[in-house]
Amino acid sequence: MAEPLDYQPTPARTEPTAQEALNELLENLHQHGFLRLANDVVKANNDIGKILAAGLNRPGTQNAAQNLSLLFMTLSTIPPERFNHLLLALRDALLAMKPASDAAQQEKAAPGVSGILKLLNDESLWQGIRPLLAALETFSREMQSEEEKPITRYSGKPSRD
Repeated sequence: MAEPLDYQPTPARTEPTAQEALNELLENLHQHGFLRLANDVVKANNDIGKILAAGLNRPGTQNAAQNLSLLFMTLSTIPPERFNHLLLALRDALLAMKPASDAAQQEKAAPGVSGILKLLNDESLWQGIRPLLAALETFSREMQSEEEKPITRYSGKPSRD
């Protein structure tokens, strides 16, 4: 009697091979003009390099790049939930400014001394001002501290002046 064959048929492919995907990508890049752009960039390599080097070698460009880097490093230290809370509070504060300004324009007379005394006794006003005063105090303290190079502040390493 014959022995059974151990035959496993290869499954039909459902996805393209790497070569087929590469050919499709190459064709799409060609159809949309990206290959022409890439070829032009390669051909003009020296000119583009000179333009980029000249632009990046300006003090203003270097300052802008360093300032953006500092901004991102500072933002990275703020937890997203706190930053979101701050942005929403800032948005609401900005939206509240116009109606309050319009209401102030409607009043013809200044509040006078009695109006100021009423404001001094307003508990919700003082609770609202308290975070602003804490922020101003911290800002003032930081502005009075000695300036240091960003590399020193973020890494602790002394800078070479």
